[in-house]
Amino acid sequence: MAERPDFGGAGGEKGITIIKRIKKGEHASHGGAWKVAYADFVTAMMAFFLLLWLLNAVTEQQLNGVADYFTPIAASTRESGAGGMLGGQTIGEGASQSRTGSTAAVVLPPPSIGSGGSDMTDPKDSPQATEEAIKAAQEAKDEKDFQQVTQEIKEAISGVPDLAPLANSLMVDQTPEGVRIQVMDQDKIDMFAPGSANLFPRSKELLAQLAKVIRKMPNKVKITGHTDPSTAVDPQGYTNWELSSDRALATRRALLEGGLDDRQVADISGVSDRQPVEPKQPRSPRNRRVSIVLLRAENAKADEFDRLPNFLGKSAAPQPLVPAMGETLQPAAKQ
Repeated sequence: MAERPDFGGAGGEKGITIIKRIKKGEHASHGGAWKVAYADFVTAMMAFFLLLWLLNAVTEQQLNGVADYFTPIAASTRESGAGGMLGGQTIGEGASQSRTGSTAAVVLPPPSIGSGGSDMTDPKDSPQATEEAIKAAQEAKDEKDFQQVTQEIKEAISGVPDLAPLANSLMVDQTPEGVRIQVMDQDKIDMFAPGSANLFPRSKELLAQLAKVIRKMPNKVKITGHTDPSTAVDPQGYTNWELSSDRALATRRALLEGGLDDRQVADISGVSDRQPVEPKQPRSPRNRRVSIVLLRAENAKADEFDRLPNFLGKSAAPQPLVPAMGETLQPAAKQ
């Protein structure tokens, strides 16, 4: 009889050890699902950039048609064939006219992009900003011209020792018309002989130095004569109006002798005693003066010369004052 195999049961018999080995399998394949997600992403990006290109390529009128198409409350009244997304136009048509019919338009902002706020425009491109920039540039130029004229006048006067007493007779300031140079009388230091338009030698030399400065500037010149209220009895009717005008003309002649071009002189006038520097002291010597204004660019420029050639050779000096006639010149002989 065959023996039974011993399985290590009871009775102290030797047992059998069973080892179970689990074999790990490989990761299952995804089947290319990531490729589908990536393709969807690329397609979405392509559609996005295509939308940007379309928005930049079409006109505003065509954009309104697109807005009408996707806006439920915007009822299209166009006939068939012209009520599509582009309103019956193609992208290449540009600004061509649309077909017949109308659409309830939705106003869109302009396509330009900037940093100017809600309208997407650059604030530097606005008319107001441009005007302010021009005004600021003009003010800077005027200030530069003022400093230049003031400095050159000081250098010109300091270079002539004989003009040292007249240094306090000069006053340079800015006015709405332009840079104004005023040559005033001082106590016991006058520009003109009393009651006449005859310049003293030092006054002529001072105006000659001013002419050297003024002729360098591109501005045209306005000359105005001023007097104080004092008048002399003149049976011919010669008043401070005539005297102030004659002194302005005498100043012009002195400037021409100093090298100023006559075509640079734009205006000459006399205002009598109507514009005093010191209104509370009408008879102050400072009220007897001549003002020379370098006109601003918007008023006149020296490169726009429209006057006749220089009359320096033809300019005659004023006739001598006749003492018996007071503040008047020799009357012209009757024809």
